[in-house]
Amino acid sequence: MSNAKRPTKEVSLLGRGYIIACDTGEEAKLDRAARYLDRAMQGINAQSSVLGSERVAIMAALNITHELLEAMDEQRASEEHLNRLNARLERALAKTRQP
Repeated sequence: MSNAKRPTKEVSLLGRGYIIACDTGEEAKLDRAARYLDRAMQGINAQSSVLGSERVAIMAALNITHELLEAMDEQRASEEHLNRLNARLERALAKTRQP
């Protein structure tokens, strides 16, 4: 077992700094994710300043998860539609190849 520490990076959420473990080369992705989460948290916090930061984080996580699931559903539907179109095209091409 290695005692080597993973590299870390500081991100800011709701004005508070957090040190996060981050693999080398993944810093830009972590920054992007942190900015997205911070914007979501800022929006929720602006709507109700009486919520604690933990509750704001949970609500932001739920909203982001909902967005992700909606995008996945849309992608799946698009893939199914493309598969149906592809099958239809294959059938039409097969008919043109018949003598």
